[in-house]
Amino acid sequence: MSTKKIALITGANRGIGFETAKQLGEKGVAVIVAARKLNAAEETAAQLTEQGIEAYGVQLDVTNADERKAVAAYIEDKFGKLDILVNNAGVGPKEDDLFVKKTAATTADEFEYIFNTNLFSVVYLTNELLPLLKKSEAGRIVNLSSILGSLTLHADPTSPIADFKRLSYAASKTALNVFTVLLADELKDTNIKVNSAHPGWVQTELGSVEHAPMTVPEGAKTSVELALIGEDGPNGRFIHLGEELPW
Repeated sequence: MSTKKIALITGANRGIGFETAKQLGEKGVAVIVAARKLNAAEETAAQLTEQGIEAYGVQLDVTNADERKAVAAYIEDKFGKLDILVNNAGVGPKEDDLFVKKTAATTADEFEYIFNTNLFSVVYLTNELLPLLKKSEAGRIVNLSSILGSLTLHADPTSPIADFKRLSYAASKTALNVFTVLLADELKDTNIKVNSAHPGWVQTELGSVEHAPMTVPEGAKTSVELALIGEDGPNGRFIHLGEELPW
């Protein structure tokens, strides 16, 4: 069994996922970078390896049950444990901008597409990997959420997200936050901590490269911090850059 911390980051071939893997690798963590296409994952791992990071590429479409099982088997065989799971992979609406308001008109296709990736697959992958996380001395699960999942802030007409009302996406992140709270409670007597991370409004394809104020390295910081928290760190909380957000 490896003496290094082992981390799996989903959706790690670009954006916040790639930067999270890079920053964890720079801190001495061996990173397993997952992407929907094997060549993308392997290219990402090679790029990190060139920077002196121990990195491995795996194919993982998080919505594919066989691929989730295959990744769990790979980690079991190669490392015998998993210390960090960063559920980074996520999607926004296909047909128009995330910031277009849509509530009553939300289609079944949009709901199913977004919830399959942003909620259901996170739950299923985490469940698949829990036996390996329980073998860690300090297991950490980081769920990439969004401030757009905060019911408290959505209900406040003066909040900074008051105008961002996209039901499918916001509801998927609210539901993900529920998973964080309930799983943290279920695992509270173990060495595993579970938290939701809000990366911020980041210059990514989903967040808007033109308008977002935060760089990708800044956006990865919260995930990295939560992946490496100590025994006295938060559990079952919603965090952005060290500050707690309201549910």
